[in-house]
Amino acid sequence: MEKFNGKALYNPAGKAGEYAVWACNFYVGCSNGCEYCYLKKGRGKAILGGDRPVLKKCFKDEKEALNVFEKEVLANLDELRKHGLFFTFTSDPMLPETQEMTFHAAGIAVHNHDVPVIVLTKCTDWVDGFIEFMDHSNSDNADHGWRKKIAFGFTLTGRDELEPNASPNMKRLSAMAKLHTAGFKTWASIEPIIDIPSSLAMINLSHGFCDLYKIGLESGRRYPKQDIEIFVEMVNTMYSDCLIYFKDTLLKQAGIERSDLPSNCVDKDFNLFNPKQ
Repeated sequence: MEKFNGKALYNPAGKAGEYAVWACNFYVGCSNGCEYCYLKKGRGKAILGGDRPVLKKCFKDEKEALNVFEKEVLANLDELRKHGLFFTFTSDPMLPETQEMTFHAAGIAVHNHDVPVIVLTKCTDWVDGFIEFMDHSNSDNADHGWRKKIAFGFTLTGRDELEPNASPNMKRLSAMAKLHTAGFKTWASIEPIIDIPSSLAMINLSHGFCDLYKIGLESGRRYPKQDIEIFVEMVNTMYSDCLIYFKDTLLKQAGIERSDLPSNCVDKDFNLFNPKQ
């Protein structure tokens, strides 16, 4: 597939490509204040807009951004329906400043064009209102749209002090449980692993209402090989009933071949909306 690089949509490369084949970025900058953020390091500094989200400079305003978004969706419809669309790599899509655009774009994707949507966030204040709205919506809209075609993910590190303006990890766990109970697909980004006990605790506490775990290391950090090797073994032993994706850099540092992982460990192309694909 030839790489697409539009104003809103693009094909992520490198480590981001392990999370999504297609992604959408409307904003740069984020107010979560995470100390480990990869956009505060190296080349990422040129991308990060600062400690608050701002609309990308290629868009005149939000209305134009949504028009561009729909045109780019239509231009890549078959691939987007196959792989889904991820929000977002250069901000948090559910911040107070960004969530309206995220919902508008998700509505265009899901309802207008039957494109699945994958969200990753550290914010939870929107969840109760969203579930209430869905519960009181037209049943066709709720059941055959959002509930079937959107997956909500939460980054879980277990280290609130490193994410000072984000929702606490326990609130993220509660929000994930509510969304799962309400019929939505849910997933967790256990990345970065700050310390192994915290990451194991997050997996344990979300076990039973998380449909997929994606697990990775902190960007640019070297971990003791034995620690990561033992971590992988513990996760595979304790949570063999869970779908798990270990990122490439984690397996490399552990000295583990992907082909040696158990059957519940999926590859980067695993599709939550079509597991047999």
